[in-house]
Amino acid sequence: MSDEKDVALAQDGDKEAFSRLIKRHRHSMYRVAKGILKADADCADAIQESIIKSYQSIRQVKNAKSFKSWLMRIVVNQCYDMIKKQKRVVPMESVESVHHHQEAGPAYDLYDELQQLKSNYRIVIMLYYYEQYSIEEISKILRIRKGTVKSRLNRGRRKLTEIINLNELERGNESG
Repeated sequence: MSDEKDVALAQDGDKEAFSRLIKRHRHSMYRVAKGILKADADCADAIQESIIKSYQSIRQVKNAKSFKSWLMRIVVNQCYDMIKKQKRVVPMESVESVHHHQEAGPAYDLYDELQQLKSNYRIVIMLYYYEQYSIEEISKILRIRKGTVKSRLNRGRRKLTEIINLNELERGNESG
């Protein structure tokens, strides 16, 4: 079944249709959250809150074809809200995060390198390359100008290239 049909059914109160929508887009939700947040537990919390918010406001979707963009916007907002809240909290102890690369699938070949980028570059790269959004769609999701999306993509690619080259150089020195 398509998003359009499931959105219409979900707007009429069909919980199974809403569940299908979330299952269909769960990997995208994870990748977007992971592009902003680093810890898997934070990603899970952001996704859970996003699901609740999207369920409560599913009737606000005006164009069913843009459901995925609408959902990703909720995920992005939730992630940024979590970052704001975390800045206000002083951690009592440092807990090292355990990363589960296998959850992300084959698209995370550059996972470690991507995590070294600033979040504003990382999220644009994730949306563009992994989620296949156009520059215009990213502009709408992140509520920034298209020119800003393009410049962040270019800067992010340059920085990612630098990181990859630096890592290869370090590996070469270690083996030599």
